[in-house]
Amino acid sequence: MCGIAGIYNTNGESVSRDHILGMTDILLHRGPDADGLYFENGLGLGHRRLAILDLTHAGEQPMSNSDKTIWIVFNGEIYNYRELKRELTALGRSFSTNTDTEVIIAAYETWGDACLQKFNGMWAFALWDTIKKRLFCARDRFGIKPFYYFFDGKTFAFASEIKALLTLPFIKKEPYEPMVYDYLALGLADHSHETFFTNIFQLEPSHSLTIENGRADIKKYYELAYTDRYFAFNETDAKKYSEEIIELLRDSVRLRLQSDVQVGSCLSGGLDSSTIVFLINSLLNTNGFSAKMIGERQKTFTSAFSDKRFDERKFVKEVIQATGAEDGYVFPSSECFKEELEQLVYHQEEPFAGTSAYAQWCVMRRAKEGGVTVLLDGQGADELFGGYPRYIDSYFNELLFHGKFLTLAREFAKASAVSTQTIPSLLFQPIKELALALPQNLRIMLRKRMDPVLSLVLPPLAKRYINRETQRAKKRDKANLQRRLWQDIVNFNLRSLLRNEDRNSMAFSIETRLPFLDYRLVERVFKIPSSYKIHNGWSKYLLRLAVKNMVPESIRWRRDKMGFVTPEKIWLAHHYAFFEKLFSKTTCLSAQYINSMKAHEMITRLKGDHKTGTSSLWRIINLELWLKKFF
Repeated sequence: MCGIAGIYNTNGESVSRDHILGMTDILLHRGPDADGLYFENGLGLGHRRLAILDLTHAGEQPMSNSDKTIWIVFNGEIYNYRELKRELTALGRSFSTNTDTEVIIAAYETWGDACLQKFNGMWAFALWDTIKKRLFCARDRFGIKPFYYFFDGKTFAFASEIKALLTLPFIKKEPYEPMVYDYLALGLADHSHETFFTNIFQLEPSHSLTIENGRADIKKYYELAYTDRYFAFNETDAKKYSEEIIELLRDSVRLRLQSDVQVGSCLSGGLDSSTIVFLINSLLNTNGFSAKMIGERQKTFTSAFSDKRFDERKFVKEVIQATGAEDGYVFPSSECFKEELEQLVYHQEEPFAGTSAYAQWCVMRRAKEGGVTVLLDGQGADELFGGYPRYIDSYFNELLFHGKFLTLAREFAKASAVSTQTIPSLLFQPIKELALALPQNLRIMLRKRMDPVLSLVLPPLAKRYINRETQRAKKRDKANLQRRLWQDIVNFNLRSLLRNEDRNSMAFSIETRLPFLDYRLVERVFKIPSSYKIHNGWSKYLLRLAVKNMVPESIRWRRDKMGFVTPEKIWLAHHYAFFEKLFSKTTCLSAQYINSMKAHEMITRLKGDHKTGTSSLWRIINLELWLKKFF
């Protein structure tokens, strides 16, 4: 796990050493263990290393093949590198390190660009082929690891984080208006190749980028397939599917325990993280994992609160008692949140969805203090198995579309009984989705009534980019559960969560690994019909079935969903005066996008009012904090 950076001048002009050093220096938090540089005509590569595999100097980067014709800077982990190494050795390749980085080089030499299809893991890398004068860059299937770039036709610059690119004098720091609009009006971020910074882009998941002969060529190398045909639930098939799923997940966890440093786990007490902790526990004594990797007791890390509405320790303690794992609690507070907010905004680099990112931030810091360098986390399970309450309405719409009225009636009744959602909210969600089919003006009018931030967006800004909302409405089909899950993994929700995960963990030099995003597991689950993901009113039914006799029943059938929750309303209300000052007439930077006086009034109403919805307010607060930090 590392930080990568580089500059390639297609005209052969030499690259400034200071420019590469400036980028790698600002990425120190991503790789405090070592650094390295490589230069040749027109090219400069930089690397910051967080040593995970082969802790010797042999694992340092930039790394080359034996004859120095291939050079690479790589961030991530190839979990099946040992299997690939054996395959490549049989084909005549030789190796001098115990790293997965060297396996990538050999795989490229053997299979060319098609090597990407061989990898199981997370990656962002830039590989320089000195013979072909070709820079080959790639990002993993689901975008777990970041890759940002700038290209003006002459100079191509890339880095693991945007802030590294902002150190370059030839890149102008300027907010990108269309993305600001998407965030304010649609609540979106990380949903395209665009970023919040003008002329800085992200290489999207499942894509490669090649610079050759002065031209950039971007290709999509992987497409996640799914079935959207409706099949009725069958008990025999459900049992078969659940057995397949748990074995794939077990093997995914096994692969992600490979490490030469200590491994721990995030534990919220929910179904996803608890499943991972139990799987690690079952593997400890059966697959020869040494104490060097896990320790005598598995270490877990949890955010907790004195307010029981936001606290999950009751469930965490059940997991700890059943597994004998070691607990590691951290207690995020309102005061610490305010004190560290600027630092959080800096590391996140772009506006994010809510204050839950701070709870995750605190967990990562606690893990670092606990001596752990690698953490397994449950990210991706909700998008894979249908865990969010909003997915229920997509399933209802699917049943309605297929004319399954009896099944719809039964599922609605069951959902009303087992869900924490009220009957009115269950009815409201499908109606809300159907509103997307209304004419544009009527749709916007209704959304303004539901989302107060929309009324703050300045009319000129809304007029310039209103077509982006229409494009998004067409792109995001919510009438089918499988399609909705696919969209959230490929285009929307997951991408933002992965950015939060990467920045929060790497801020403390922690590598996080996500077993639910093993592509083998993802592909298998997407071939299973939606009727097995939501059944008898229960979300994530297939996963609940798969962990029977392993995860305690109280957790397996938990009705509430929390995750990295925070008392957001209470925190924002407590510091309303601080946030109020952000929108003063003389210092408000977001006044170019929103009505700052109305924003000031909305913040003021937080005083003593813990009932006011804050998800919308957070967007304007976060935007203002971001502008103040970066511009």
